[in-house]
Amino acid sequence: MKLNLFAGIFLLLSSTVQAGSESFDIDPIHTRIAFTVSHAGFSNPIGTFSGTTGQLQFDEKDWSQSRISVSIPVGSLNLGDANWQKKILDGTFFDAGKFPVATFVSSSIEKLSDNKGLAHGTLQIHGTSQEVDITFSLNALKRHPLSFKRTIGFSGTATLSRKAFGMNAWSNLIGDEIKIIIELEATHGKPEYSQEQENGDKK
Repeated sequence: MKLNLFAGIFLLLSSTVQAGSESFDIDPIHTRIAFTVSHAGFSNPIGTFSGTTGQLQFDEKDWSQSRISVSIPVGSLNLGDANWQKKILDGTFFDAGKFPVATFVSSSIEKLSDNKGLAHGTLQIHGTSQEVDITFSLNALKRHPLSFKRTIGFSGTATLSRKAFGMNAWSNLIGDEIKIIIELEATHGKPEYSQEQENGDKK
């Protein structure tokens, strides 16, 4: 039901996009969402999420007509230790059994310079929605040398408060400020190149 609602929101937003935009599907293999957070002030451990999916409408000439919607499987969290991941995914923090998917749906996209932009939108995690701004760079928009599909790539960052999303536990041990790092690729349709092709390209 949630995914159907998510898809409906994207279709409603994308219906306003002008004909100059291109449609892309997010590549879950070459897209990764990472975050860092203070661990009692000693370090800033890194966690990552994989398997991200979604759609992108991008207008190269008018970025304001672009839209993006992203779905992130919370259970894909990787912290480098199975026991630690289990604790972070239980009811103490993400409560992934109850809230298995995080989503981001843009409301507007600004072009700041030739390859820099700002995506305003709504991020939903842990059953809570908050407005979030993502600063991003457009890395490339061209035909991929292996799949031969038109491909687009971005790098992005954002900062948010975990407490704003209802994750308040262990406030004396884990920091409130979360720094988000995004590496995203999207293509016209599912990429068709294989691991063998990538390995062969290195020979």
